[in-house]
Amino acid sequence: MSTSAPITQDVMTIPRKLPEGGKINLVGLTRDQMREVLIANGTKEKQAKMRVGQIWQWIYQWGVRDFHEMTNLSKAYRAELDEIFEIAIPEVITKQVSEDGTRKYLVRIAGGHEVEVVYIPEDDRGTLCISSQVGCTLTCSFCHTGTQKLVRNLTAAEIIGQLMMARDDLEEWPVPGAPKDETRLLSNIVLMGMGEPLYNFDNVRDAMKIAMDPEGISLSRRRITLSTSGVVPEIARTAEEIGCLLAISFHATTNETRDVLVPINKRWNIDELLQALADYPKVSNSERITFEYVMLDGVNDTDEDAHRLIDHIKRYNIPAKINLIPFNEWPGAPYKRSSNNRIRAFANIIYQAGYASPIRKTRGEDIMAACGQLKSATERARKSRKQIAEEAGLSQP
Repeated sequence: MSTSAPITQDVMTIPRKLPEGGKINLVGLTRDQMREVLIANGTKEKQAKMRVGQIWQWIYQWGVRDFHEMTNLSKAYRAELDEIFEIAIPEVITKQVSEDGTRKYLVRIAGGHEVEVVYIPEDDRGTLCISSQVGCTLTCSFCHTGTQKLVRNLTAAEIIGQLMMARDDLEEWPVPGAPKDETRLLSNIVLMGMGEPLYNFDNVRDAMKIAMDPEGISLSRRRITLSTSGVVPEIARTAEEIGCLLAISFHATTNETRDVLVPINKRWNIDELLQALADYPKVSNSERITFEYVMLDGVNDTDEDAHRLIDHIKRYNIPAKINLIPFNEWPGAPYKRSSNNRIRAFANIIYQAGYASPIRKTRGEDIMAACGQLKSATERARKSRKQIAEEAGLSQP
């Protein structure tokens, strides 16, 4: 392991403290945390567990934000809750809708910072792409978000709040007493937005536990996919403490190339990462691991790369599928998208080896909502193509 690599957990910022004296937000608290905070603010200890169950259902099953609407609580208790607590989620600043139906939200969080959230409708599912940090510390050279410095981690409330915000916009909260409808417009979560989820592990874990709670939003762990660039020590924790599906931003088959594309590789190289991935399904009994592979013209798209990728996966006996992603260009990007013929040839080599190799359909590109394009407007650092290339260690004509 390189001790001089720039990617370390030491560079993480901690969540901004909220102003003292304000109301306590119940969103994002685990059940145990909610119980503790209710007791600390006057709820009788013997009643606290029951009260948590009641309030939990109102917030996460019915989407209620007003304590006075929680009709199975006494009026006096509702008034007490309203005086001390709040149910607050990120504020939507703008919403853009793509020609293909993709929705991109710019939402404001505490401190005036903004992050982007994307909803992608498909025939058989609706996927919400959630952010876990303001900015990112990883500086992956093909990613627009990576040109923005890390500002801070999102809190559990700000992470689960993105899902709640999207359900608001989709008008998908069920109505108490109405016939149950199992169809969902928002059926899947992918932690593939701004930031590295495993550098904000505790908040991501708590938010996903809330999303999976059967008495609330009730999403199956198989409906949640966490994408990491390869924070090896936290991969095992993900299996043990979250148990969701795993995707890995792989993108290169040699350490030399991956060091440039995904600089965290300087800290945990390909072999260290593959060993952690090989161990993952054994711990969580999960499904296949998704290898995300962005197709960059002349960089990582040769037949030799395809064969090396297969060799890596077979050598470590990893149950896998390879998701090929045509590069989504952004202003100043130092790379170009591989040709359609090159992508199909790459996919065919993988398919012939016995692995699923879907080519991801680009969604929301007209509103800069596609993979690798997210970057909040207020945090945007305007860099030239030459500056970005120099930081990535690439030569530009």
